[in-house]
Amino acid sequence: MNLHEWLPLLILGSSLLTGICIFFLAEEQRGLRTFLNLAGAFIKLALVVYMVVGMARGETYETRFPIVLGFDFVLKADSLSLLLVGLSSGLWLLTTVYAIGYLEHWKNRSRFFGFFSFCVTASVGVALAGNPITFFIFYEFLTLSTYPLVIHRGSVEALRAGRTYLWYTMAGGALVFTGVVWLHVLVGSVDFREAGVLAVVDPSLYPSLTLIFALLICGLGVKAALVPLHGWLPVAMVAPAPVSALLHAVAVVKAGAFGIVRVVYDLFGVQFADQLGLLTPLTIAASITILYGSLRALTQDDLKKRLAYSTVSQVSYIALGVSMIGATATIGGLVHLVHQGIMKITLFFCAGIFAETVHVKAISNMNGIGRRFPLTMGAFTIGALGMIGVPPVAGFISKWYLGLGAMASGQPWVLLVLLGSTALNAGYFLPVLYRAWFRDPDGPWHEEGPVGRLEAPWMLLVPCLITGLLSLLTGVFAGADWSPLSLARIIAMKEYLP
Repeated sequence: MNLHEWLPLLILGSSLLTGICIFFLAEEQRGLRTFLNLAGAFIKLALVVYMVVGMARGETYETRFPIVLGFDFVLKADSLSLLLVGLSSGLWLLTTVYAIGYLEHWKNRSRFFGFFSFCVTASVGVALAGNPITFFIFYEFLTLSTYPLVIHRGSVEALRAGRTYLWYTMAGGALVFTGVVWLHVLVGSVDFREAGVLAVVDPSLYPSLTLIFALLICGLGVKAALVPLHGWLPVAMVAPAPVSALLHAVAVVKAGAFGIVRVVYDLFGVQFADQLGLLTPLTIAASITILYGSLRALTQDDLKKRLAYSTVSQVSYIALGVSMIGATATIGGLVHLVHQGIMKITLFFCAGIFAETVHVKAISNMNGIGRRFPLTMGAFTIGALGMIGVPPVAGFISKWYLGLGAMASGQPWVLLVLLGSTALNAGYFLPVLYRAWFRDPDGPWHEEGPVGRLEAPWMLLVPCLITGLLSLLTGVFAGADWSPLSLARIIAMKEYLP
């Protein structure tokens, strides 16, 4: 094997081996654990950057070897995988720094960071999977590696949330597995390929392929939090803030949304899926989820639960863009995969700072908190305005392309969904900003402990400020050649101009 075959495995191994080593560390070996965490994160990011540069030069990176029953294990880097691999590796580094500071005085840190590393391994594996069976392997590995993180507190509430999480995600995994095996029986082993691979099959198989599509989308829709499959997500907010950030921005919900993109574009092909009449139901399901999530967010006083229902709504923008025929809508959905991750992780980072530093978890207790945390609340404000779609923050770019795509695809009613969602986004974020900046505090803050000259420990504050700044810069410089928008354009053009 040469480097082109080894590189995908090395990218996975950088976090997998880190996790295995950390499991063997004693709790008091804090310095070594921190070193391993950061070394693994930096190595992964460096390898991903190397791969991106190589692909820009025309290099290809693929690992392939047979496993059982005619299935191949395939890891392959393509334009679509770069969106999730880049997001995962970059945000994992920042989340690792944040988690080290957040969990400084917690128990079972070696167990936490071991599964934490496994989680990002699974996320990157989902992104690099070159065929449905490899995707399924990492999709289920993601479930198993995130469950211990969800129940890390060990409380009755956490254990109950973990059971709910497992029921939903294992059921979704069973649907995906059924679809993958059925597809293999019908057409044999297939790889993901730009513009799809199933359009050339015998027309007599179309009814079966329709059912397979439904199985795959329902199974993936659990992790993507499509209504009514979303019930696990708000419950899982009992997890520590770094886990919540990871679940919403990089790992579980993003794996589900990314899987939907793979199925529509690189398995069925968007034109063939439309020919079978499969995309309109997906458009309707995504639209319902967008509005429902926003409506439920309006009623939540707990900040993390409001953000959770916001995720239910926002992630479905990705499925919405995928399901509308046209390059413009595709660009909007794909770029939101990155933009939503950066903005949402910022919001959860900020929520964790409020909870750990002054024990504020409820929105009703956030009066005047912007005066105590001006930098943190500034980052939160950027993320919230981006979610609403205020220019020039990243979220505006996503919504702009989705709106143009709705008109170009001849579905103007989708534009009404986007406008309604934007109004609801403003309805549940602007009151938070008003409380934080313009109302007087209810009384003195109950501080967790001294933090020096900074408003929060630097390991919590710095990642939050970086992602807040990225939320702004990815919008301001959306037209740059290296931006997520440019990569989304490349992917869309390959789908519609093969």
